[in-house]
Amino acid sequence: MKKDAHDVPPIDEELLIAEIVSGKKELFRFLVRRYERHVYGMGMSFLRNEEDASDFMQEVFLKVFKSLADFEGRSRFSTWLYKIAYNTAINSVHRKKEFHSLAEEAVASESDMPEQGAMRRLAKDAVQEAVKDLPDRYRICIDLFFFYDRSYNEIEVITGFPVNTIKSHVFRAKKLLRKKLQDFGG
Repeated sequence: MKKDAHDVPPIDEELLIAEIVSGKKELFRFLVRRYERHVYGMGMSFLRNEEDASDFMQEVFLKVFKSLADFEGRSRFSTWLYKIAYNTAINSVHRKKEFHSLAEEAVASESDMPEQGAMRRLAKDAVQEAVKDLPDRYRICIDLFFFYDRSYNEIEVITGFPVNTIKSHVFRAKKLLRKKLQDFGG
C-alpha cells in the first residue's frame, strides 16, 4: 500500500516535540505534514493567492520551528500553532488590507446534477456576499469556529478576544447572515 505524502506516523505529539527540541530537528517534518493543510488553508483565507499562502505557510512553520522550545504545553499544540498562524496572517492582512473568509471556498460536489450544481453555486454566491459584508472580527470568529473547528477557548487563545466577545461575535454573525440570507431559496 502506497503511503500518502501527508501520512504522519502515529507519534505522540508531546514526545515528538520533546525529541525535536532535544536536537532531532529532522523530526519537525512530521509536525509540518500534520498541520500544513490547515496552515495553508488559513493562508488562503487571508491572502487569497496560492503563492502568498505558500509563502505564509513557510513563514509560519519557520516561526514555529524557531520558538518550539518556548511551547509550554498549557494548550494543545494545534492551538499554539494556530495562534502563531493567525498573528502572522493578521500582520500580512494589515499590510494588504484584506481578509477573505473560508466560506468563500465552498465548492459544488462533482456528483451534483446540473440543477443541484446551479443551486449550490447560487447558495455559495449568496453566502459569500453575506459573509463579505460582515465586520472582520465577526468573519474571523466564524471562520475559526466553523471552518477550523476551534472551540471558543481556543479562539480566545488565538485571537486574544475574550470568550464572551467571541460568543457574541459568532451569535451576531449568524444573526446577520440569517437575516441577509432569509430571502434566498424562498
